[in-house]
Amino acid sequence: MYHDPALAEAAARADPRPKSAVSAGVGFAGLAGMTAWIVFANLHHLDGPYSALVNVAACTVPMVLWSVFVDKVHRNPTTGIDWANVRPWRDTLDISITKLTGLWLTWGGIAAIYAIFRVWSDTRFANFPFAMWCFEMVAPALFALSIPYVLWLDRRMAEPRDGAWHMGALLMGLEGADKQAVYNHLRSWAVKGFFLAFMLSIVPPGFGDFVAWNTAGLFQNPVALANYCITFMFVIDVAFATAGYILTFRPLDSHIRTANPYAAGWTAALICYPPFLLMGDGGPLDYHQGTADWTYWFANHPWVLGSIGAALVALTAIYAWATIAFGIRFSNLTHRGILTHGPYAFSRHPAYLSKNLFWWLSTLPFLATSSWTDAIRNTVVMACVSGVYYWRARTEERHLGADPAYQEYDDWMARNGAIPRFFQRVFKTTR
Repeated sequence: MYHDPALAEAAARADPRPKSAVSAGVGFAGLAGMTAWIVFANLHHLDGPYSALVNVAACTVPMVLWSVFVDKVHRNPTTGIDWANVRPWRDTLDISITKLTGLWLTWGGIAAIYAIFRVWSDTRFANFPFAMWCFEMVAPALFALSIPYVLWLDRRMAEPRDGAWHMGALLMGLEGADKQAVYNHLRSWAVKGFFLAFMLSIVPPGFGDFVAWNTAGLFQNPVALANYCITFMFVIDVAFATAGYILTFRPLDSHIRTANPYAAGWTAALICYPPFLLMGDGGPLDYHQGTADWTYWFANHPWVLGSIGAALVALTAIYAWATIAFGIRFSNLTHRGILTHGPYAFSRHPAYLSKNLFWWLSTLPFLATSSWTDAIRNTVVMACVSGVYYWRARTEERHLGADPAYQEYDDWMARNGAIPRFFQRVFKTTR
C-alpha cells in the first residue's frame, strides 16, 4: 500500500497525541549529567559504591533543574500548591504537627520492618546491607529537614490534609481521619520502602562492572561489545529508577497520587523482585534448566552473533528509554502522572515488551543442552513469565484507568499506537 507522508501528517494533526505529564527534555538532561559523570569515572577509575551514588546524583540534579527552570513543574495545578495564597504559619501549625506525627510514625514502622526481618541484612538476594547503610546515613538529616519542609509546604497547599495528615489524625484520635487516605498513604510508602531499598542495593554492582570494564579489543568481539552496551543500558535504568523513588516531592509534581490498591497488582509485581522472586535460580518460574545462551548456540557464526547482539542492545535501549521517559517520576505500582511520549507513543508497556523479547532472544529457552524435555519445559515456563508481565500490565491499566488522562491516552493508543495496531492486524488476519 502506498504511504503518503502528507496524509499521515494530516491524520496526526487531526488526532494529536495527548500531552505527557513529563517532557522529553527532563530525561535527556538526566542522561547528559549521568554520561558526563561516567566518562569522568572511567578516566579516573572510580568504580566504587560512592562513585555509583554520585552517578545517581549526576542523573538527579539536572532533571530537577530542568523540571523547575524549564518545565516549571512547580506551577502545575496537579501539585495542589497555591503559590498566590500563602497562609500564616500559625494557621497551619496544627495541621503540620499532625502530618509530621503520621510521617514519622510511618518512617518508624518502615525502620522496624527493616530491623526485624533478616532479608534486609542478607546479601543472598541483593546488597541490602548497603541500602540500609545509606538509609542510616540520611535518616538524621531527613528527620530534621522534614520539619521546615512540612511547615513551609502546608502554608502553600490548597488542601494540606494529605495522607500523612490522615495517618497522624487516626493515630492521635482526631476527627476527620479518612481510612482510605491512610491506606493509600501506607501503600505509597510501602512501595517506596521496598523498591528504593532494592534499587540502592543494585546501584554499585552494575556501575562498578561498567566503569571497570576492560575495553581493549572491544570492537573486535561482537559478544563483548554487546554485553558492554547492555550493561550501560542497565546502569542508566537503575540510576533513573533510583532517582525516581527518591524524588517523590509535591513541589516537583512528582508525588504519588495513588498507589495500586489491587492485591493482584502487588502480587504480579512483587514476584518479579527478591526476596519474592519466582524467576530466580531454582524458583518455580526458572526457565534456565539445561539452557545455554545465544553466545553458545551461535559461537561459530560471527555474523549471527553480531546480529543477535545488535538486536539485544536495541531491546535493552528501548527498556532504558522507557525508564528515561519517566524523568523523575519512575516507580512501580503508583500513579504519578500519565506518560505519552518516547516509547510510550508506540506502546502502553514498552519496558515489559522489550524486556520479555530480550529474555526470549538471549536465552533461547526452546533449545537445551540437556534434553528436549527441558527445552519444552523451559519454553512453557518462559511463556508463563511473559504471562506474569502481561498480568502486571493489565493490573496497572486497571489502576490507572480511573484517571481521565489515562483513558484519553488509552483511546489514542488504540487508534494510533504502532504496537497495538500491529496486534490488531495480526488477530484480524488469523480470524
